[in-house]
Amino acid sequence: MSMVRIGSYTLANNLILAPMAGVTDRPQRQLCARFGAGLTVSEMLTSDTRLWSSRKSSLRLLTDSDPEPRSVQIAGADPKMLAHAAQQCVALGAHIIDINMGCPAKKVCNKAAGSALLKDEQLVAEILRAVRAAVDVPVTLKIRTGWDQANRNGVTIAKIAEQAGINALAVHGRTRADRYNGDAEYDTIALIKNAVSIPVFANGDITSPLKARQVLDHTGADGLLIGRAAQGRPWIFQEINHFLTTGEQLPAISLNALELILLEHIELLHAFYGQPMGVRIARKHAHWYLISLPGAQQFRTTFNQLDCEDAQKDNIQMFFNYLRSLGLKDAA
Repeated sequence: MSMVRIGSYTLANNLILAPMAGVTDRPQRQLCARFGAGLTVSEMLTSDTRLWSSRKSSLRLLTDSDPEPRSVQIAGADPKMLAHAAQQCVALGAHIIDINMGCPAKKVCNKAAGSALLKDEQLVAEILRAVRAAVDVPVTLKIRTGWDQANRNGVTIAKIAEQAGINALAVHGRTRADRYNGDAEYDTIALIKNAVSIPVFANGDITSPLKARQVLDHTGADGLLIGRAAQGRPWIFQEINHFLTTGEQLPAISLNALELILLEHIELLHAFYGQPMGVRIARKHAHWYLISLPGAQQFRTTFNQLDCEDAQKDNIQMFFNYLRSLGLKDAA
């Protein structure tokens, strides 16, 4: 794999944990980095810094314990607010600023932010120039292929980004109107890669080492963003790295290894969020880890009724003992 540079930073590899609100918190970033993500990007922060004192936003701020280089994603529609937010993130230790123009969520798009910005190319240019001028660190951009099937203006946006001095571009292979429905398409990403000289990262439906290889070959992209496929599977970066490097697939993760990773993740979540948030957030992560295993639905019903860390960890260990009693040895 070729090394990828984002401004002055050379990534360890070309696999990036995509920013996902409610998912890529510090525990998730730490685990994915340990399993080989070349870069992890924090959850999306509002550009309205007045709201950063809320518990929700404060937990999304970067600290020295985050994996390096530290990248934080900001979202908004006002160039001055985004520029100020970028400066504040750098002051807090961000090494890279990522601008969100890819989120399809209604609550974001209704504020003319996220992928809604793709409709206004002039505003896109103003935002990118303002943020680029405001900070000395690299600035990256996350977009979709366009607004809808009839308006795939990703190539135009990419050229605007390059002209504004953006250091790298990530492209999700769906339009805003697609949300997460249907299959991602990669032809537009290939066109974008051919249209600009800055690094381009492909995103969307990259769920296996084989798919990673296919997407890189099809698009010519410099790297990949892995999002939903890393939920409950932080070792996917290790699997893809190994395959891209050697051409060989790693064996399926063992039940014992999966149990240890999940228990560690539960501990990290409780240490990070405390009570009662840790209990609630651990529920969805446990579900993601175990969803494909026998008895997962019954486990979830019981697990979601538990209200402390020790009970959750005990229940997980009981579930894995049950799986071993069935003769299972790996998670595939």
